[in-house]
Amino acid sequence: QVQLVESGGGLVQPGGSLRLSCTASKNIYSVYSMGWYRQAPGKQRELVAAITDDSTNYEDSVKGRFTISRDNAKNTVYLQMDSLNPEDTAVYYCNLISLDGSFVTYWGQGTQVTVSS
Repeated sequence: QVQLVESGGGLVQPGGSLRLSCTASKNIYSVYSMGWYRQAPGKQRELVAAITDDSTNYEDSVKGRFTISRDNAKNTVYLQMDSLNPEDTAVYYCNLISLDGSFVTYWGQGTQVTVSS
C-alpha cells in the first residue's frame, strides 16, 4: 500500500510564501500524475495543480502564484506557493494517480495552510 506523506503547511501572513512537499512511501513505476487539491471549510475539494510527465495544470486563481514541480527520483511532488492570500486558507491534500492497466488514486492525510495577519 502506498502512503503519501505531506509536509510544509502552517500559518503565514498575507503576501507570504510556503512550500509543500509530498513523498510517496515507495517507488511507483507507473505514475500518471501527481498533484495538490485543497478543501476550505464548507467547500468542496478542488484541484489546485497537477503535473504529468509532459504537462502542468493550475486552477485559475493560483496561476502565476503557485508552482508545481516533481522529483521522480525521490517520488516527491512540491507546491511552491507565493503571494498567498486569505482565500488560499484550506487543508491541502496530495494526490497521486497511477496507471498500470487501470487508474488507482492515492491521497495524503492533508496539511493545513492558514493565511492570516
